[in-house]
Amino acid sequence: MRNIFFLCAILTFSVTSLRADDRPNIVVIVADDMGYADAGFTGAKDILTPNLDKIAASGVVFKQGYVNHPFCGPSRAALLSGRYQQRFGFETNVVYDPSNPLAGIDPNEKLFPKRLQKAGYTTGCVGKWHLGAAEPFHPNKRGFDYFYGFLGGGHHYFQIDLTKPVKEGYLQGLVRNKRPADFEGYLTTALSRDAVKFVNDNKEDPFFLYLAYNAPHGPLQAPAEDIARYKHIPDKKRRIYAAMVDVMDRGIGEVITALETNGLRENTLVFFISDNGGPQGSLKKPSAWNGSNNLPFRGGKGDLYDGGIHVPFIASWPSKIPAGTVYDKPVIAIDVARTAVAVAGGNAQAKPAMEGVDLIPFVTGKKEGSPHDALFWRGDDGGRWAVLDADGTKHLRDEKNEELFHLPDDIAEANNLIQTNPERASDLRARWTVWNEGNLPGRFVPYVDYHKKRDQWFKDMVPQKAIDKGYEATFKPNFK
Repeated sequence: MRNIFFLCAILTFSVTSLRADDRPNIVVIVADDMGYADAGFTGAKDILTPNLDKIAASGVVFKQGYVNHPFCGPSRAALLSGRYQQRFGFETNVVYDPSNPLAGIDPNEKLFPKRLQKAGYTTGCVGKWHLGAAEPFHPNKRGFDYFYGFLGGGHHYFQIDLTKPVKEGYLQGLVRNKRPADFEGYLTTALSRDAVKFVNDNKEDPFFLYLAYNAPHGPLQAPAEDIARYKHIPDKKRRIYAAMVDVMDRGIGEVITALETNGLRENTLVFFISDNGGPQGSLKKPSAWNGSNNLPFRGGKGDLYDGGIHVPFIASWPSKIPAGTVYDKPVIAIDVARTAVAVAGGNAQAKPAMEGVDLIPFVTGKKEGSPHDALFWRGDDGGRWAVLDADGTKHLRDEKNEELFHLPDDIAEANNLIQTNPERASDLRARWTVWNEGNLPGRFVPYVDYHKKRDQWFKDMVPQKAIDKGYEATFKPNFK
């Protein structure tokens, strides 16, 4: 009898181990400020993205894939928490200030890599963080076993220079876990190679890799030989931008190759999105354009029109998702987090409960209907907002305009229906108001204003007797 119990115990352990080993690896890849139409699978003809196109063909293309905010920091806060970022007051880009213990994502917010850790996954973050630079917000304290990258919102692609003013940290050193780090050559390539190493080092057990590129976010910089490959593009900005996307795509290909070489590709769930739409120029600021193309959508980064929030959005899991799938219901970035936790066997309901939806049953046909009744956006503490119904009706409001569009008939948001269908707008406004009741005011001063206030504080700290003796005339620090 004792031997029978022992044998049962062994079989139970073996089955449990098999199930644990059978869970997929998860890779979430995020581009920065990439235009919707700048990948082959979304229509690009002048930029080569064969690796992204291959991922798209092997899985599902989300035709109505959205992010939770039209610019970097809040968008990533939503993605990594799996919750609308307004629930915890993250509504503008947080300043890069390693000395400020309040400037970052709420320490009480449970990011989804922490949920994956608890489920037994090894977790790694490579690239851009942008959720706070001080110690309480460090990736190693927020659910990542491994981190290599930079803590601010961007970085120079070729150099580090600690003699320059810090400001937003574009020339500061990188970080590997809790120690200073460097990089050689081109930053995008360095990040890709580190991601490959993470895959190779963790191939034995289920892992999660968050590969957060800053490409093609400014500054517009790329290796000369890659820019030369796009000499057929007349516009210089577009030419450099194309090279940046190309190098990123090749790096993504190296990560996929590492998965294949280690026999992991079939059982790895890979997501790719951009954190927001590409920046577009305006009459007031024509230089804002980074070379991106958001067509056929209106607007770009910073806008609640689809050009700012409707992004390239794909997923591939060869053993589960049929190749060539196209999904046309609205989905949003917080669904990436919820899906990852679901397939990993993690706890999505541990407080604070996640708000996204597991997309796998929808893309495999096990569930019908739309994952969401509606999607919601808010900026400027409610000074502007938008709501999108599952049927494609979208209502936007700010201090000057009230607009209503039916996207299936008007993808460019050119025909405002507010006068002809005010009842529909009123219904959507009421639903947005109910959603907004669960939100907090924004917690951060915008980084431009923050720097102005901090610079003034430094000036105010000069003793009056030094000013009386001509201090300001003889020593003028560079606050720019």
